[in-house]
Parts: sequence; C-alpha cells; structure tokens
Amino acid sequence: MVSTPTATAYQSGLDFLSSPFTSEAANRSMLPLTARQNALDHLEVGGCDVVELVKSYGSPLYILDEVTLRKACQQYRQAFASHYPGESLVIYASKAWNCLGVCAIVASEGLGIDVVSGGELFTALEAGFEPDVIYFHGNNKSREEIDLALSSDVTLVVDNWQELETIASISATVTQPVSILLRMTPGIECHTHEYIQTGHLDSKFGFDPTQLEALLRFFEKTPHLQCIGLHAHIGSQIFELQPHRDLPDVMVQWLVMAAQQGLPVKVLDIGGGLGIRYTASDDPPTIEDWVSVVCQAVTAACDRHGLPLPKLIAEPGRSLIGTACVTAYTVGSQKTVPDIRTYVTVDGGMSDNPRPITYQSDYCALVANRLSAPCNKTVTIAGKHCESGDVLIRDISLPAMDSGDILVVMGTGAYNYSMASNYNRIPRPAAVVVREGSADLILERETYHDLVQHDRLPPRLKRGS
Repeated sequence: MVSTPTATAYQSGLDFLSSPFTSEAANRSMLPLTARQNALDHLEVGGCDVVELVKSYGSPLYILDEVTLRKACQQYRQAFASHYPGESLVIYASKAWNCLGVCAIVASEGLGIDVVSGGELFTALEAGFEPDVIYFHGNNKSREEIDLALSSDVTLVVDNWQELETIASISATVTQPVSILLRMTPGIECHTHEYIQTGHLDSKFGFDPTQLEALLRFFEKTPHLQCIGLHAHIGSQIFELQPHRDLPDVMVQWLVMAAQQGLPVKVLDIGGGLGIRYTASDDPPTIEDWVSVVCQAVTAACDRHGLPLPKLIAEPGRSLIGTACVTAYTVGSQKTVPDIRTYVTVDGGMSDNPRPITYQSDYCALVANRLSAPCNKTVTIAGKHCESGDVLIRDISLPAMDSGDILVVMGTGAYNYSMASNYNRIPRPAAVVVREGSADLILERETYHDLVQHDRLPPRLKRGS
C-alpha cells in the first residue's frame, strides 16, 4: 500500500520515482496527500474510490482533495509566521480556481484572496470572504467593476494611470478613503513560459518604476485615495529562488521613495509564482524554502535602508491547489500509427484542460482501476475535440489500456476548471470535494440544455417562418 503522508510533508514537490504505483514513493509528488491504493487495486483520494466516483458523477471529473488544500493553506500561514517578524497575510490567487466551494475552504483557513474580475469578486464575497482581505487586481477594470469594488469596500490594486484617474473620479464623493495598492513592474525576468512572465518591463501589467515619483505626488493631491502599499509579481510556475531574492530589494527601494515623500505606504505585496511538480523532471522549491527566502530578503532590505518592516502579503495560487486535484477520464478509442505512436483517446481534453495546447504544459497520469499493472506501453493521451493539437500528454509510459478504463491526470487543480470552455459545445465537467470517504458536489456537470440556455433564436430565423 502507499501510505498517506503527514501534514508536515506537504510541499510543492515531493520526491518522485518513476516506478510502479505499488512502490512507496511512486507518483507521490503529483498526487493529493490522501491518495492511496485500495484492496481493489484502485486509486483512492480522500477515502473515496476514484472508479466509484466516476460511476456516480460521470467523467471527466475534477476530484479535489480537501485535506491537501487545507494543509497547503496551513503550511503557508505557519511558514510566514515562523520566518517573518512582522505582520503578514497569505492571499489565494483565485484565478487558479475560483468557485464557491474552493473559496469557502480557503476563507475558512484564514487566508485572504485576490480577484481579477467582478465575477471573481462576487464569488469571493458569496463564499464568505471579508472585504478587508479581498484585493481586486486587473489591468482593465470596467466602471461597473470599480463601482462593485468601491461598494464592497475591498482594496483595489491599480495597474495604470487611466484606472487610477477613473477611480479618483468615481470615488470623489465616497465618505471612506479608498485603499489602493500600486502594481509596479520590477524589471525582473525568470525562466518560465513567456505567456506567464509578468515582471519584465515589456508587460501589459503595472506601472513603470520611473513613474513612481509622479504617482506618489498624485496621492498627495487626492486625499480620498490612500496608497497603502506596493505590489509586484514576476510570473508563474517558477522554480528559481534568486528572482524572489531580488524582488524584495527592488520593492523596498520603492518604499524608501514613498517614505521620503511622507506617504504612509506600509504594505508590500510580493506576489507569488512558486511552481509545482507536474512531471519527473520538475524540481520546484518547497513552500517552506520559498517563504524563508522571501522573508529573509524583505527583512534584510528593510534593515539596510533603516525602514520598519511592512505588512507582507504573498499571493500563492498554483502551489496552494495544483496538486490537490486530479481529473478522472474514461478511456475510449485507440489508434496505432505503425512505427510512430499509439493514440489513446479520453472523453475530455482541451475544453477541461487547455494548458497543454496553450502553454505546451506537461502532465503525468495513471490508470486508476489497475494501479499495479506494469507500465509497459508508450502512448499519447489525446482528447476528443476536433483539433489535432488536442493532446493532453505525449509519449507517456502506462499499462495497456482498454475502452472503459479510468485514466487519472495529476496536478489539475490550477488553471483547469478556471480556463475550461465549451469548445465543440462540450459541457464542462462536474467537480467533487472529497474527505474521509465522503464526496460532495461543488460544481454540477453542465447539460446540453445549459449550453443553449443563453442562446437566442430570432423568430425570423426559425424554420418555416
């Protein structure tokens, strides 16, 4: 049997060995903490047999392990409490997966949340987040979204001059000061996919650092807006620690400029970006190591400049929830191209996980109904969509599969449901949260009727009219 790790074992990447699942460490780094092999040779998550979950809820099926998500939240909070002498706040980057169930779990663990749209903000409020721990990001907030943010009394993370001036105009008659974080572009690049690099100067996000002095003068003239802090983010799925050592020093220098102008800027939001292990070749730092590096860098920079420690905010998204979820598929047809490859097709694909076709992202998988079967076939896992590029995993070693087998893709908690679509008019999957043998539906599977409920057919287009 595969043992369940203790709470302290959770990190963004545990030891991985490419061995059969019956080996003690096999596939452990990409699976939820509660994953185990049961007496039927099936995969269990949260005490629930994955094969039985598919029978009950259908497939594709997102399976979220509540324990893994909660342990990650706790580890982040405990690490900041241990390594940072000042006040800190961990906020969940909800674009990774924003729905009522996920948000409610994160809120109950004492985290804040960042949102990037009116829809994400509405969901966070409905799930129980208090407004004072909600941070509204986005480089093109609509007037309606700004109105919602102001009426909800959340903190606005401002991205450009037009937005700042719009907020100043809309909020001129608001009785309470509006809390603002300024997003700055730090000019720090890291090794990740170019689409998810956000820290370099040529980015759609954030003010150029050369504008900071003018921005601070703007706040002197608009007392109903309070610049409470500065924010920067260098990207996502980052394995290097050096960029996270460099960022605090740059940001503390911005705090020095604010102090010189007499503005009480007391919050430093260093973003997130810690990656997780999707494949055997991935080697991310642990949550503990990442937090330690960030906290030491902020503390050292403040000491050098003689500044009091700011309130430190971090925005982990992927590393909180990525490995907490797996996606179960049912195997369908197969096609062998002699001397080239064998395609095994599942009943989902790019509509429930667009990351492979968008970012060329890699994943690992296992056959959930025959865990101990030898991995003696090299196959490519293809989706069912009408796109040649709809391939979930290329050239992976798995057991020989038959139609009806249950294939589980690991590490699908981040940017799978949140980026899902109805391409080819395929309904989006259901999602369940599992714990101690119980499964609760947190997202209903869409139906064909759901697909057309917002369609409108003008009378003149109806047949026979």
